[in-house]
Amino acid sequence: MKQLFPLPHVMGFVFSLILSLVALAVVYFDLSYTAGMTILLITAIVQASLQLLLFMHIGENSDRSTLYTNIAYALFVGVVTILGTLFTMVWGYN
Repeated sequence: MKQLFPLPHVMGFVFSLILSLVALAVVYFDLSYTAGMTILLITAIVQASLQLLLFMHIGENSDRSTLYTNIAYALFVGVVTILGTLFTMVWGYN
């Protein structure tokens, strides 16, 4: 049974929740713009790296072209999501 339990996935999910709570704390604490953006940037980078390593199984394949394709696809999805959110929330029609 221990072999079937996805411990890295559970740990990644817990760390992802913790990083999300740290990023959410920026909203609740009265931080300066620089401190808030620094915390958000660090948590975003760590969370993205964590998801690449734990959820996309980057370390499980030795084929470099597959690894680079997965990373490029993840970056594409991330950029499209960010730009789509900005387009909808900031630049969208009022």
